[in-house]
Amino acid sequence: MDFNIDMLMKYLPLLVPILLVQVGLMIYCLVDLSRRAQTRGPKWLWAVVIVVGQLWGPILYLFVGRNE
Repeated sequence: MDFNIDMLMKYLPLLVPILLVQVGLMIYCLVDLSRRAQTRGPKWLWAVVIVVGQLWGPILYLFVGRNE
């Protein structure tokens, strides 16, 4: 498969908002994680899940990891 700049330009308007949401959610979750006294599980593990899990990692942290 050849790299085609036209194909990239076609999908760029769709990819940029997804990328911004992903990065914004990751930053929000990492800041929230650093400010919490307790989480469900070790904080270092949640940091790895948030960073490596792309879009699903932060969502998983928000619904499972926070200890309200």
